[in-house]
Amino acid sequence: MSFRFFPALAVLRPAAALFAVLGALSPRGKGPAEPGPGAGGPPATPTVAPSSAADLFVDAGAACGLDFVHRLGDGSMDNVVEAAGAGGCVLDFDGDGWMDLYLLQSGWVEGLSKGTRPAEPPRSRLFRNRGDGTFEDATERAGVGGAGCGVAAAAADYDGDGRTDLFVAAVGPDVLFRNRGDGTFEDVTARAGVGDPRCGVGAAFLDYDGDGRPDLYVANYVDFDPGYALFFPPDGFPGPLAYEAEAHSLFRNRGDGTFEDASAAAGILGAAGRGMGVTAADLDGDGRTDLFVANDASPNFLFRNEGGGRFRETALEAGVAYGMQGEAAAAMAGAVGDGDGDGLPDLYLSTGGYGSLFRNLGGGRFEDRVFASGLAAPRAHSPAWGSAWIDFDDDGDDDLLVVSGDLHHEVGREDFLFENRGDGTFADASARGGAWFRAALNGRACLPGDFDNDGRVDAVVTNMLDRAVLLRNRAPRENAWITVALRGLPPNTGGLGAKVAVTAGGRTRVKEGGTASCYLGQGDPRLHFGLGKADRIERVEVRWASGARTVVEGPAPGRILEVREEAAR
Repeated sequence: MSFRFFPALAVLRPAAALFAVLGALSPRGKGPAEPGPGAGGPPATPTVAPSSAADLFVDAGAACGLDFVHRLGDGSMDNVVEAAGAGGCVLDFDGDGWMDLYLLQSGWVEGLSKGTRPAEPPRSRLFRNRGDGTFEDATERAGVGGAGCGVAAAAADYDGDGRTDLFVAAVGPDVLFRNRGDGTFEDVTARAGVGDPRCGVGAAFLDYDGDGRPDLYVANYVDFDPGYALFFPPDGFPGPLAYEAEAHSLFRNRGDGTFEDASAAAGILGAAGRGMGVTAADLDGDGRTDLFVANDASPNFLFRNEGGGRFRETALEAGVAYGMQGEAAAAMAGAVGDGDGDGLPDLYLSTGGYGSLFRNLGGGRFEDRVFASGLAAPRAHSPAWGSAWIDFDDDGDDDLLVVSGDLHHEVGREDFLFENRGDGTFADASARGGAWFRAALNGRACLPGDFDNDGRVDAVVTNMLDRAVLLRNRAPRENAWITVALRGLPPNTGGLGAKVAVTAGGRTRVKEGGTASCYLGQGDPRLHFGLGKADRIERVEVRWASGARTVVEGPAPGRILEVREEAAR
């Protein structure tokens, strides 16, 4: 990571006090939200009303042993890189069928953090799911605590040995941990060749060239200059446009435990866009994995996979480069889900403004339906960071969970739960969601996963300078469901790029196997299907990226179904 120095400048505006007050107002009109802890202080604890029996979600973090508290290396959020936050990853690192959790800390970095390096920098933590509703800290044994400035995490079996490995995008250098299979990891960054020294904020594994091996895309952010100080005082610090954008990286998996930088050969090297989130999915239905990259205050990228290991940037013609009002928004990440039930993958883009709901029109084209869908108005004054499509009530329609937080200050914002009406529009269900949605924390990542394997999707929310929260889903058990866990043949053991179709009650729902990328991390890699009132499942069909096809006839609902790819006979 390189730094450039300019004379320090400051700009004062007479309206500063007014805008500072307005910026601190709670988005639902409840007055000023509680500030964060600041340097050296204890973590802020939000005041949450006692849960009622009707609450759809409850804050279960403390009860389950999730005692993680986010820290910053210098104790306070005072630049745009630190403001990006820190996320984590849902993964099953020990292969026992229960989803574990890795959460990142924002360590001290020379030239980024203020003051002197602390004697004990904050450490990232790995929580092992015991399978009884609680977690245990497995960090020290696993060897993944580190002391760097982690931002985002991604997990995949990159070497095809059947064990899930772990990648951390950081404020230089990035880190790759290889899973040894005995509860420990080894740092193979140097050998693998993925230690990018730039400011990584997003990452995703994908098989872009169709050879079955997981490749890696890393979205880099800005070339941060600690000496630049020209900004509007109510903002607190210079924004992303104060710094040059950094180019992104695409690493091709060679199949021998190493990667090569294929950015130029694949056609993505010329794109530099202050990258935040990366989403890998077949967005145009041609069977090849595309890449949507959310950029901060810069046009987004949509890299259409044209085969032969090449991409073409098509965001403008596809209709996803800008927001509905023609703005290059402060975009965080695109979450993939089927918002209107037509079987095509849509994108919800969380931003500092209204956000975007890019409805898939087919053929690689999208239209922004965020206002018509009802998703814009409720959270118009609440910047969105992480988001996740979760069918929280298993009625067969993808609902949306959106995490909020302030862009520039240690100020809390309420999160949102939107219920899909089944016609492409959404109702604000935050009140029904429960007491948590009346709390105000400075949220960042939203990591969905069924942590207790009960068929109801939960979520972990990370918060700046505060505790991580596990939102336990307690929606009434009124509908059927099935979760599909893919077990592909080596080297693609995770089933990257597989299409899974579940037919139940005469309706077919389709999802794509991948790494469940989201802002600053990824969620549960298993595919969850709410089935509504269907009393039986006709079939589950998997079309693997290899071209193989697996059909399971009449599986019972209410279970986690493991589907294995079989070798061609």
